[in-house]
Formats: sequence, structure tokens, C-alpha cells
Amino acid sequence: MRPIVLTWPEAKGADPTAVGHGLMVEARRLTAGFLCSDGRLGDRELLGFRRSFGAIEPEVANGPLTHLRENNVVTRDGDFVKQPSALFIQLVSMDRESHAANAWVYYEAALGIGHAACALADYPTRDSLAALDEYRRVLLDQLRTSNIDRPAPPLGVAVTNPNELGGLPGEAPATAPTLDALLEELEDLVGLAGVKREVRLLVNLTRVEKLREQHNLPVPERSHHLVFVGNPGTGKTTVARIMSRIYGVLGLLDEGHLVETDRGGMVSGYVGQTATKVKEVVTSALNGTLFIDEAYALWVDSAEDFGREAIATLLKLMEDERDRLVVVVAGYPVPMEAFLDANPGLRSRFPKTIDFPDYTSDELAQIFKSLGEQNQYLASDEALARVRSYLDAQQRGPTFGNARVVRNLFEAAIELHATRVVEHKAPSKDELSRFAPDDIPAPGDTLPASTA
Repeated sequence: MRPIVLTWPEAKGADPTAVGHGLMVEARRLTAGFLCSDGRLGDRELLGFRRSFGAIEPEVANGPLTHLRENNVVTRDGDFVKQPSALFIQLVSMDRESHAANAWVYYEAALGIGHAACALADYPTRDSLAALDEYRRVLLDQLRTSNIDRPAPPLGVAVTNPNELGGLPGEAPATAPTLDALLEELEDLVGLAGVKREVRLLVNLTRVEKLREQHNLPVPERSHHLVFVGNPGTGKTTVARIMSRIYGVLGLLDEGHLVETDRGGMVSGYVGQTATKVKEVVTSALNGTLFIDEAYALWVDSAEDFGREAIATLLKLMEDERDRLVVVVAGYPVPMEAFLDANPGLRSRFPKTIDFPDYTSDELAQIFKSLGEQNQYLASDEALARVRSYLDAQQRGPTFGNARVVRNLFEAAIELHATRVVEHKAPSKDELSRFAPDDIPAPGDTLPASTA
């Protein structure tokens, strides 16, 4: 990020000491807000607060810790992180006029304070991580609605190691994503509000754990393996790919790539070959994430099936390579429960489950529209109404394909559009890139075999 000086309008020509004191007060209020977010004020948190701000505030510096806990010294700023501060709003206003990016400097510094405050607790609570996540959203909304662009990296400064920014091996530094870019990619997915929230909480927890490690604070051992449950086409693979890249940025994984497999990639029909296949696929995923789709298919209640061997081999490798591998198992909700109970070691190694709900018709229509924008096809309001009619008529159940149905529908629309437009002697650019209502299959139509 190019160097930017954080300044206040009233600071021009003012005593630099006074400016520094004002920023310390802002940091003090931010810290207090984050510390109060879960209703707990432990001794380590209060000692950290005292060390950081006692020099500017005698009330913080003196007296027993019970004074800080029982009086309103800290809690009076408990609501400070529930909305943008006056300073942040002022910086946004200044940036709009001067086309600067001082508000982004505040954003980075404030989130750094939030993660540091969470790291002071014996173990960060879900409430404190959720408060940090909500505060991040509040600031980002303000920056986006005000069209304050994030500053670019300084010109002439090359990033020699793409992995520092989360890039994969061989990826150009200029295209290597930052953490915020990956979180924005997550946010851009249609729907999945609960899934996004769970991912952001895991990201915040991981960042806090890294901070605690840097300060030689204890970090309880935690499994990073996950269970994704949901029907087909609900975004499980896409979210797993983004999460793996995020873990690469955070340093939890050295590379952050994703390897996808299923029963066919892990189970052999011959004695002695299953373990070899599992080892090969795990090796390819080391320093990244192994995504096992329809993982329940590994378990067949038969002594003659080699799925048992695949599970046993996987569990051993997960233990041997626990610092270099994240495993995500995915599938339908009910069969996944049976799978986790199939082996005593499975549920303990997959303590976290994230539910992927089916998309609503409106969300699926938005996915259709997004596919069109990506491929330069625009759908009129009448065409989108036909899309919704088609989706509303589909039977919803465990086999409903969600986004896969939309993709099939989109491909069918392209075929119908091409059949119509090709009859024109000289179709215009608009005709070549716009869906008419008749280009959308009707609710009773069968999609072409090539797209089903």
C-alpha cells in the first residue's frame, strides 16, 4: 500500500503531540469497544488495556483491576464499535473531496486493534469475533457507498513472493489476492448469508490465534477440518476454494490450493491399492485443502468394501500432516451424519459443520443474471420473469440442483437465443447479447440433453 499520512483537518498547524494524543484516545475507545463486545473483562484484557493507555489516562493507570471492571472506565465506550466514529466519517468526507485514501488507513488500523483486543482474552469468544466481523462490515459499507477506492501498491515495488499475498505457486504477484479481496469475493456470492458469516468468524479466529502466537500467548489446539452439508449446487466447492486461499494468505497453509476428489479418487477395487490412492491424493493436497465431495460414499457397511480402508488411511494422514492439510468433507445433510458416526475418529476431527441452504427463486434468478453479465448476455425484465417462473415450477428436494439447474437453464437459453438470432441477416450487437422472453425455456419444457 502506498504511504498515506493519517491527518485531521484541525491538526493542520497544530501541535503534533496533541494530534498523537487524539489518535491515542481514538485507539483507546476502539479497544474498549472490542473488549466489551462479549460482556467479559478478564485480567489479561484489563492489564493489556492498562499498559496501552495508562500513560494518557490516570484513571486507567491507577488502582486495582477491579476498579476498571466494576466502574465504567472501560464499559462507557462499550458501544463505540457499533457504528463508525466521528473521525472515520470525517476522513471519508475528506477523501471524497481530495481523492485520497486516509479512511482506508483508519480501516486497517482499527481492525488491527480489534484483532489485538480479541487476542488478549484467554480464548476469543464467538461474540467478540462476531462484533469484529460486524464492525468490519460497517466500515466497508461506508467506504463502498462513498466510493473511496482502496490504494494500490506503490509503483516500482515488486512483491517477490506471491505467497505473501496469498497467490499460488507461479501466480504473478500483481494478481495475487489480498485477504480483503478474497473476503470480497466471498461476499459477492449470491445468498449464503449464514455461510459467509461462519467463514468470516473462522477467519477472525485464525487471525487472532496468529497474533497470540506472535506474543507467545497460549493457543489451544484446534482442528481446521470442516463438514459442509447441503444439497447439490449450493456453493460448497466454491466456498471451500475461497477458504483455502484465505488460509494461504493467513499463513495457516503455505500454498492454499484446493484439490477436489470423491470416492472414485480414493477407493480401489483391489486389495492394497486403496491406501496408495488415498496417499497420492492427500500428497497432492498438502499445504492446501482436500475437498471430498459426497464423502458419505466412502462408507459402505460391508467388510468387503475398501471404503473402510480409505477412511482409516485418511484419518492417519490427517494426523500425520495436521500442520499442512485442511480437509473438507461435503454432502447431503442426513448421509453426512451417518458418515461421521461410521468411524470413532471422524467426528472428533471434524468438529465444525457449516450448513449450505437451498437458494430461493430470487437468488437463483440473480445467479442467472450474474452468469449473463459474465458472458455478456443481458436479460430483459420479461426474460427474468420467465426465469423465475421456470425455477418456481421445479420440485425442491434433496436432489434439486440449485445453481446447477440455473447453469443448465442458462445454457439452454443460449441455444434458444442462437436459434432465434441466426435467422436474422445482420443481427445487431444488442440482439446478439440480449435474451428475449422466448429464449427462456417454459416451466414445462425439458432442457436439451447436452445441458441436463
